[in-house]
Amino acid sequence: MRTRDPVAGRLPVTLITGFLGSGKTTLLRELLRHPAMNRVAVVINEVGEIGIDNDLVTMVSENVSLLANGCLCCVVRTDLQETLRELFGQRRAGEIIDFDRVVIETTGLADPAPIVQTLASDTMLGAHYRLDGVVTLVDAVNGSGQLTSQPEAHKQVALADRLFITKTDLVDTAQLEALSTELRALNPRAAIDVLRDGRIDPAELTNLGLSSAKGGESTLRFLGELETGSAEADGGYLGQRLPARHDPRVQTMSLRFERPFSWETFSAALDMLINLRGPDLLRVKGIVNVDGAAVVVQGVQHVMHPPVTLDRWPSDDTDTRIVFITRGIAETAIRGLFDAVTAMRS
Repeated sequence: MRTRDPVAGRLPVTLITGFLGSGKTTLLRELLRHPAMNRVAVVINEVGEIGIDNDLVTMVSENVSLLANGCLCCVVRTDLQETLRELFGQRRAGEIIDFDRVVIETTGLADPAPIVQTLASDTMLGAHYRLDGVVTLVDAVNGSGQLTSQPEAHKQVALADRLFITKTDLVDTAQLEALSTELRALNPRAAIDVLRDGRIDPAELTNLGLSSAKGGESTLRFLGELETGSAEADGGYLGQRLPARHDPRVQTMSLRFERPFSWETFSAALDMLINLRGPDLLRVKGIVNVDGAAVVVQGVQHVMHPPVTLDRWPSDDTDTRIVFITRGIAETAIRGLFDAVTAMRS
């Protein structure tokens, strides 16, 4: 009997973030006009900011508009959880189009972590939606200064699955390369590309997350093992030691364990780490050998997504390997905690 894929059946959600002036409004304006967005619900903070009035066909409800290309544009009037619940309810009742994807735009000052946590911790939302990825825009002119002075900008980059540098026509090659180096140092697993005038194929913003419980290349890409310009640029793969980064506030570390875990041991160690340093665990992503099975884990700060057991290992490598993006936590402290818990339970 075929079993239902617990991941593939949920609607993918892409989160678009970036500090003030990074170009999110320009990107959304272009996306909302793209014909490939005909079955996408776009959740934004204020519809007036992106100037789509001429494209409106009908107001489906007080806060939902149907655009000429079939795309839904939804304004957050209450909170995100309620908005997503209402959208799914209207979709199921046939009141709006049968959208197959959601794109959420955040304000420039927003910390993306609570939105990611919402998708993981809300039981109803988790049954219908899944995080497909965090896309962060970075202003080529002001990005470096914002990373230094603005904690929100730092976190937006650290949590990203994909980074786009905007306004590149306003800087020279040396400035662009310096910013790219800084971004790669902060988040070496995220692919970095240039975005000009918001023009992009929506496909470039999709399929960034875990889309199926079937092990394969898509799983490896999600884990950062095949991303062009990230793991390959580092000359390695998930689980190899990454070079020391220049910014001590936020650092990326990759841990590998050859010995399989029991789920009780692994979850006990992770729970202890979360209880001790949850706010400083900016992101956790990896694949764990649980008694021989491949289990994908991911989380942000103190909230972990439900683990997903793959139908097979995506490669011949069956070691546990986990990437931690942290703030002020030493790699030795994390490894020591896991080793200590494992020793106590063995």
